[in-house]
Amino acid sequence: MGSQEPAATLGRADAEGDAGGAKAAHFVFVPLREQGHLIPAVDTALLLATHGAVCTIVAPPSTAALVRRTVEAAERTGLAVRLAEFPLDYAESGLPEGADTGDSVPAIYMENYYRAMALLRAPVELYLRATAPYPTCVVSDFVHPWTKELAASLGVPRLTFFSMCAFGLLCQHNLERFNAYDGVEDPNEPVVVPGLEKTVVVTRAQAPGFFRGIPIPWWEEFADYVERARAEADGVILNTFLDLEPEYVAAYAAARNMKVWTVGPVATYHQSRTTLASTLASRGLRTSVVDPDECRLWLDGKAPRSVVYVSFGSISQAVPKQAVELGLGLEASGHPFIWVVRNADEYDEATRGFLRELEARVAGRGLVVRGWAPQLLILSHDAVGGFVTHCGWNSTLEAVAAGLPVVTWPHFSDQFLNEKMAVEVLGIGVSVGVTEPLMFQAVQKEIVVGRDVVEAAVRSVMGAGEDAEERRRRARALAAKAQRAAQIGGSSHVSLQDLVKRFTAGPGARGPAA
Repeated sequence: MGSQEPAATLGRADAEGDAGGAKAAHFVFVPLREQGHLIPAVDTALLLATHGAVCTIVAPPSTAALVRRTVEAAERTGLAVRLAEFPLDYAESGLPEGADTGDSVPAIYMENYYRAMALLRAPVELYLRATAPYPTCVVSDFVHPWTKELAASLGVPRLTFFSMCAFGLLCQHNLERFNAYDGVEDPNEPVVVPGLEKTVVVTRAQAPGFFRGIPIPWWEEFADYVERARAEADGVILNTFLDLEPEYVAAYAAARNMKVWTVGPVATYHQSRTTLASTLASRGLRTSVVDPDECRLWLDGKAPRSVVYVSFGSISQAVPKQAVELGLGLEASGHPFIWVVRNADEYDEATRGFLRELEARVAGRGLVVRGWAPQLLILSHDAVGGFVTHCGWNSTLEAVAAGLPVVTWPHFSDQFLNEKMAVEVLGIGVSVGVTEPLMFQAVQKEIVVGRDVVEAAVRSVMGAGEDAEERRRRARALAAKAQRAAQIGGSSHVSLQDLVKRFTAGPGARGPAA
């Protein structure tokens, strides 16, 4: 246990305070290690630090290692951010040692992992009480309900952090609040989401609720614990921006009866840095397997908006048969493409051979990246004109910020709601037609999107027809709104300022006595 940075080295925001004697706001972030949760949480901490806050990111060593480069780069610019590392108790939680060191914690160990994280409450509290400055707010990922007890013991407010959109959260909330699935036995039977002006149809398979539908008693109890902690939070921070979904932000705040701060797109932290190229390339959990400069040069040689980018994120992956169909569909589309195949080394020899043959056939037109790619750098390049995505919210929002239409290919969890956001609410997406989860199913089905469907979807998004141009127009308009939200006076900028102001301690304040 220990901090990576002694408190004395924090920087300008650790000063005694302003002329009025107020202490700087000190946000303690407790993120989840999965990329879709971790990266936006850290980016939010960095954004708050640019507004004068102190931010401590609490994490096990395996998680801290994934964001150390980003945090240390911010520290070198003078921002008051630090990593505080706490080892997990593998034995007590029943988590196999090292199970948290891969790209994601294996699903069979997630229960143990959440137990191990909850055991950090006591050492984290001891550290925060002993290390200046005293915290003024705990910001925790919603999957860490134990932070309710941590914040209460410290005597400070607690905010729930979501790397999700308000639309998806509101749909999930209303489905549970109004018991929309009562009497619905078939998990694939369509149900209208209650309480929305717009008609949105989902199935239980697509939107079961957080940690619901797992036939193990512990998970149902954990789901209830998560819900109680969410209901008792002092507010919510969302990685979205107000002009993207104003009606859903307002409706979710009203449904929860709590303040909602929209601070996104939080990736704009990197786009506003003077070291733009390096921060865009390094943002992520692993080192890119493709040289960022070579990637940029490859894109420089392509016509504006001609390249389609394909990535299924840090967890979702295509089975071998699907990888072949996807590759053939991209080839048949005729468009230049960058295809990120994260799990290429796990394929059998036949599939790996197919990838090699495909590369030879599309040499110069197609780039296959085996592993991690500098996604934000790629999406921000003028040559990219569309994004085939698994609909993780980070990727969806990054597409919005880049002004790109999307081909939607959800795999599990909130990705189906994010698809509806992109296709039905924002009007910037074309669906490949997947209606059931492709991962984490008790009975796994073989659901394969054929090459013809892939080709048609890519052509639809990248083509020159009236519908395609309308999607591009909408995407460009949303990108302009995203840019304004992050600028001085924009809604997200104002939210960040308000957070720092609200959680700045008064003169002489140190927090409750130990």
